[in-house]
Parts: sequence; C-alpha cells; structure tokens
Amino acid sequence: MASLQLCDGYLLFKPTASPRFHSQRISHRLIPKASASPPPSSSSSSSSSSSSLSFSRRELLYQSAAASLSLSSVVGPAKADEQLSEWERVFLPIDPGVVLLDIAFVPDEPSRGFLLGTRQTLLETKDGGNTWNPRSIPSAEEEDFNYRFNSISFKGKEGWIIGKPAILLYTADAGENWNRIPLSSQLPGDMVFIEATSDKSAEMVTDEGAIYVTSNKGYNWKAAIQETVSATLNRTVSSGISGASYYTGTFSAVNRSPEGKYVAVSSRGNFFLTWEPGQPYWQPHNRAVARRIQNMGWRADGGLWLLVRGGGLYLSKGTGISEEFDEVPVQSRGFGILDVGYRSEEEAWAAGGSGILLRTRNGGKSWNRDKAADNIAANLYAVKFVDDKKGFVLGNDGVLLRYVG
Repeated sequence: MASLQLCDGYLLFKPTASPRFHSQRISHRLIPKASASPPPSSSSSSSSSSSSLSFSRRELLYQSAAASLSLSSVVGPAKADEQLSEWERVFLPIDPGVVLLDIAFVPDEPSRGFLLGTRQTLLETKDGGNTWNPRSIPSAEEEDFNYRFNSISFKGKEGWIIGKPAILLYTADAGENWNRIPLSSQLPGDMVFIEATSDKSAEMVTDEGAIYVTSNKGYNWKAAIQETVSATLNRTVSSGISGASYYTGTFSAVNRSPEGKYVAVSSRGNFFLTWEPGQPYWQPHNRAVARRIQNMGWRADGGLWLLVRGGGLYLSKGTGISEEFDEVPVQSRGFGILDVGYRSEEEAWAAGGSGILLRTRNGGKSWNRDKAADNIAANLYAVKFVDDKKGFVLGNDGVLLRYVG
C-alpha cells in the first residue's frame, strides 16, 4: 500500500514497491478541459472567516451577469421561471461561459446546497435550489489560479470539495466555513471525484485510477488500491482486452455506486474498468458494442447503463457487473447522450448534446423525448437527483434545470 502523510503542513505521497502513478491530465464526467489560467487581478480584502464574502472583480462579474440575466428576462422571450415540461430553468448570477460540473445538498439542512463549475464558480442556495448566490472562499483566491471545482459531497454537515489545480476544501458546519487542506504536488493525477463516507472520512479518486481514503478530515490518505491502471493493463493485454495497448493512463469518466463500487471508461472509449472495495486493482472489461463508449454508470437496481458516441444507450443484462448489454432505442436525433440519472428504480432521465432530454418510466425499456427542452441552446452534461423530489440537470453556458414534476 501507499499513503499520503502530513509533514510540515503538507501531504507527502509515500510509495511502496507497487508501481507509481505517472501524472497525466483529463477532464471529469465528459466535461471539456479547461485550462487553469490566471484570473484578473483583484484587490486584497480582509476576512475573519473562510466563508465570508470578499468584494472582488469576480463579485463584479457575478453582479454584471445577474444584471444581464435580469434584463434578458424582461426584454427576451425566456423568463426566469420558464417551465420546460417537468423542468424549469434557473438563471444564475455567473458568466455565461461557465460549465457547471457538480451539485450537492446538506443532508442535515436539505434546503442548503452548493453548485460547482469552471472559472472558480461556487454558488450557494438556501431555498432548495430556487435561487443561488455566489460564495467566495478567500483561501482559494490567494493564488493566481482560476480553479475548476470538479466534485462536491456531503455527509451530515461535513462536506468536501476538490478541484484542479489540486485543491481540497473541507467544512464541518454545512458549508458555513470552508477550510483548505494542504496537498502534495506529487499526488498522482488530477482529483476528479470525492465522496463523503462517514465522520471526518471521505473517498477520493484521481483520473489515473488512484483511490484514497481518509478518516481524519483529509490530513492523511491511505491507498485503497495496490496497482496502477497502466500496470494492470500491462498484465492483461495478452488476455484479450481490446484497445488496452492504446491506453493513455487516464479515465474519461468515473462513477460510484451507493455500495462503493466504481465503473470507469478509458480515455479513448475502447473498454471499461470496474473496482469493488477489497479488490487490489481495477478489473478491465471489453466493450460489448461496436461504437466507443461515451459514459457509464449504475442503475437504481444495481445494473449498469452504457452510452456510446453518436447517441446510443445500452443496459446491462441483470444486475451487478456484466459485459453483456442490450441496446435500447432512443430518439436522440443524432446528438450524443452524455449522462443518465435515476429518480427511482423505474424512472430515469438522460441528457446530452443540444439540449436533448429523455425520460423512461419503465426502468429503461423505452424512452420518450421531452421536446420542450429542444429550445435550450446548450449541452447538458450531468443529471443529479438528490431524492425523488429534488433533481437538477447541469450544462454549459451556466445552464441549470430544476425538476418540478
């Protein structure tokens, strides 16, 4: 096993005899890469708490964007509460170029949630997602970076945020205060996913397949996997994994089940990999479809769904991990489907390019297109259901849809 340990305020990566991870870059959950360019210079502002709002040029940008949206809702055809069938669009006080990446709510305070995105976007709601306001974290603004906040997760009142370049934020009070946890620059790969698991504990995944767990608020991390993905493939290329020899060492998508199982897609979409708690390394699998894989995830019944480039949707046979899939006809109009989110075991929604939005009410056997969403000029990247009454669709250009069905 390898471990990350705190030394003089920084986390050090201590490898053992197992192969090392070689740092490479990739985006998370099918979102186009965003470079970490220096933000506009801002004047210094004092703050007594990491949660206090600082008045900066970023705040002026938020206010300008909000003013533009307010004006467009008056003179344009779209209204702030425009309902799209069972979804309504929520206009946000952010720059239109922002790509929304993740959303999470505080279990102990269900009306309070946070929304992440590119360009250091962090928004907060206190009314269940009806309205959102910008939040500023001073410790994340001290360096000349525009962080891309990739993933957020809560357990009770404890929450975690990770981003790129490497940044880890932790809260113990439902997001009232966010503290920055130092990380080593030797962390293998970019952090793309984090899951709050229990008291002071979390599970983190990088785009190179490293999985780490912590039980002391992120100050020490222990490797949950013994072998790199590249090393695994070097052993299994002769075992018939198609495309393994072209593997670049990174994932294009990774998703976690409620039981802690993972499914990941290789960067070229040639094959997929799975991991379950207790396994020493990732298990590679051949794709059972001709077209390359776009994304994969877990159904509500424990089975897998699989999306291919060009708009195809497949469901695995039975529950659990399988290499056998059946194609399901969908009206994607040729646009790629990018994500699937389950509201219940029978009802799920799929979203994708050019505002494509589909729904199933029979566990995925058939899908119907929500035509009202065709008017959204954006790609919809992620479908997130907090529970059966609270769901969101995240897209580019600051597009956020809220479930009102």
